[in-house]
Order: sequence, then structure tokens, then C-alpha cells
Amino acid sequence: MENSFKYRVGVIGAGIMGEALISAIIKAGFAAGEITISDKRVERLDVLKSKYGCAVSSTEDAISDSQNILLVVKPQDMDDLLAKVGRSISSDQRVISFAAGKKTSGIENHLKEGVPALRVMPNTPMSVGVGASAISKGKYATDEDVEAVQELLKASGETIVVDESLQDAVTATSGSGPAYFFRFVEAMIAGAQDLGLSESDARTLVIQTISGASAMLNQEGSDPGVLRQNVTSPNGTTYAALQVFEGGDLEGLIKRAMRAARDRSQELS
Repeated sequence: MENSFKYRVGVIGAGIMGEALISAIIKAGFAAGEITISDKRVERLDVLKSKYGCAVSSTEDAISDSQNILLVVKPQDMDDLLAKVGRSISSDQRVISFAAGKKTSGIENHLKEGVPALRVMPNTPMSVGVGASAISKGKYATDEDVEAVQELLKASGETIVVDESLQDAVTATSGSGPAYFFRFVEAMIAGAQDLGLSESDARTLVIQTISGASAMLNQEGSDPGVLRQNVTSPNGTTYAALQVFEGGDLEGLIKRAMRAARDRSQELS
């Protein structure tokens, strides 16, 4: 796909994820001047323009002038947006959706035939370069289009390519996943305080523990089951704690929670 457009990237939606994408794309080596952003909130655009040096334009101009159109709007706003601008998008552009639950087939209904549409499920750790994103291609997207999206996201963390039928499972796993861990951290901090630690000390110990455990998991060849066993002495303190988890069916609870997230993602489509 030749780049004959004014901007390499147009970001439609300047919320938390929109900003995370802007940051990641610049870190990937794209010049700020190659990126334009659009949002209904003028004050938000002013903040991002000052922070990153991107161009600011109307939604219509951002779409018509950009090779890669990143849709980072709320799922419930997607259809209205595409109803207004979808038919103006040409087949030498890419439409890349970051909206949970929105299928490429639904996006393609608003586009001209032949316009490549792709779907990405990111997560918020993208904002600090350790995100997890899954990419799926629509009816007209090619492997070249997938590679172009991977290039845009290469500084955001890890990316995988999945069949679109698995995107709701991805949403329940990595898309919503950070919130699961944040909630667990909140609970551990509260538990430490119940045992007598100050809020400050509890926070330090819990966050460092989670960070250290994550670093160990990222070591080549690591296995979470083996790492758990290495910490768990027979009838020791860790064993006693894990028995409480098992008694409460921790794995079943997590599976039910992830199933609920998957089901909600399907409803949003």
C-alpha cells in the first residue's frame, strides 16, 4: 500500500487507549508529524498536541488524510461514526478498530467493498510498553495489512494474530485481564493491613511481590505451576494460604469471571 496520504496514522478517539496508541506509535519510530488525532473534546486534543506534537484535525479530515485509520471510540459510538464517514474511506486505506466486541463484518457494512478492516484487542499496559494485543483481519485485509498493524504496535508490547472468532476470548483474557490483577492487588493490600501492616508498607510489599513474580514468569522456560510449587513447602505457610484458595474454588471463580467478560463482549457486537 503506497503512502500518498498527508498522515501515516489518524487516531479517532483521544481517550486513555488513544493516547497509549499515540505514545506507542511514536516509540515505534513514526514521527509525531505523521500522526493526526481527532476527538470531540477540544481541550483533550490541546493536551495531546502539546504533549506529543501530533497534528489535530476534524474527524472527516483525519479519515480522508490518513493511510491507517485507528478507531479508538467506544463500541456504542462505532456505528454512528461509520455511518457518517465510512463510505468516504478508500480501498488504499486501512481501518483498524480497537473497540471491544465490534466485528470486522459490522465495520465492513459501513465501508465500500474492498476496504481492508482489521480488529485489535489491546490492553492498558500498552501505555507503558508492556501491553498485549491480538490482531484479526477482516474479509479484505491481507497479511501485508496485518504486518502493517504489527509495525505500528511493535513498541506497545507483545502482539499475536488470531482468528476473529477468538477475539471475545482475548477480550476476557488480556483485554480485561489487567483489572483482575489490580483487584487482586487491592485485596492483598487490604489483607496485609488487616494483619497489622501500614497502608504504605503493605502497598510497597504487595506491588514489589507482584512485579517480582511477573519478572520470574517472563524468564525463558518458566512455568507458573513449577514456580508456585517452588514457593510451597508441604504444610507450610504458602500451602495454608493456597488451601484457602482451593477451598473457595479459585480456578472456577476465575473461569466464571472470564466467561462473563467473554459473554459481555459478544453482546457488544
